[in-house]
Amino acid sequence: MNPLLQRLHPYPFERWRALTEGIRPPTSLVPINLGIGEPRHAAPALVHEALAANLAGLSTYPATSGGADLRQACAAWLQRRYGVQVDAATQLLPVNGSREALFAFAQVAIDPSRPDPTVVCPNPFYQIYEGAALLAGARTALADSDPARNFAVDWSRIDDATWARTQLLYVCSPGNPTGAVMPLAEWERLFALSDQHGFVIASDECYSEIWFGGEPPLGALQAAAQLGRNDFRRLVAFTSLSKRSNVPGMRSGFVAGDAEWIRPFLLYRTYHGSAMGGMVQAASVAAWGDEAHVQANRALYRAKFAQVTPLLAGVLDVRLPDAGFYLWAGIGAQCGGDDVTWAQGLLAQYNVTVLPGSLLARGAPGRNPGAGRIRLALVAGVDECLEAARRIVSYAQGLS
Repeated sequence: MNPLLQRLHPYPFERWRALTEGIRPPTSLVPINLGIGEPRHAAPALVHEALAANLAGLSTYPATSGGADLRQACAAWLQRRYGVQVDAATQLLPVNGSREALFAFAQVAIDPSRPDPTVVCPNPFYQIYEGAALLAGARTALADSDPARNFAVDWSRIDDATWARTQLLYVCSPGNPTGAVMPLAEWERLFALSDQHGFVIASDECYSEIWFGGEPPLGALQAAAQLGRNDFRRLVAFTSLSKRSNVPGMRSGFVAGDAEWIRPFLLYRTYHGSAMGGMVQAASVAAWGDEAHVQANRALYRAKFAQVTPLLAGVLDVRLPDAGFYLWAGIGAQCGGDDVTWAQGLLAQYNVTVLPGSLLARGAPGRNPGAGRIRLALVAGVDECLEAARRIVSYAQGLS
């Protein structure tokens, strides 16, 4: 057995299941789950139609590089959304969702024969980053989020010696769980560090199409182009249809960026057997080519957050995120500031599931940047989310 498997931590949902094993919520209340970030809005009809019209794709082996029509659809979307041009043949690659691609990329980027290979991640973070690093033979260095800046990552927490050992940097903007979006100045700083130390940047942008202000979130390739880095050197961006188009079960996305990194990533994926099926490719072309359903989806989230956030702000430390579909709420002194105890009580008394923030971060006791916070995924319909918010208000008022 691969000994590196022993280095993996239990996934947050696995830990939460163990922590709630003996809890019996009241059966008089319908269960509401705000713990899992699984989109629950309806998938667009055009995706259903494209899947049904391309069943013949089941009869052929797909190419790992994807069809030319899919690559062109993805490149055209990048041009419309970010104003950047990529070569669809050399700077772009379809993937089976951003999750598997984010994991697989570390296996390409890390050279375990070099001294103390290091992967830098935000903290709190999407645990795939950590698992990918550990299984590639690297260790992680964590940059905590800063509550004073709406939980933007404080990259200054990584010292020069650590940057010198770094081979891969994971960036998540908009962030999970905080919703923070990185501005151009921070990208400029990270690009300078990449130039100095030679590490590659993997930019996770799966929440990019759900935002609440007037301006859409800045993308990594967009930031690079604005700074004159049109070759996207040592930069690869990862995006997905799961949140944008409400099709998490399709497992469809793409990566784009530096051709010098796309090439070995394609080689790895060819051996790994990571080709996207023809049906999914056809449905993906339809989805990337349409913005009407994306705008409608964004409007649903905006209306939902506009109603739920003020309700919760009366009892929790919470405000509208920059983007994404999570609320990253502080519980204050309730339950002594223990987010796990708070979430267990909410489930036991009101049958509402949320995810304790400390399960999404790493840190010694008293220094875990997720401690004292909870993540609420507002992925259900507005009525269900409002009912959950009302139960949370009642619970918090009872604690007070």
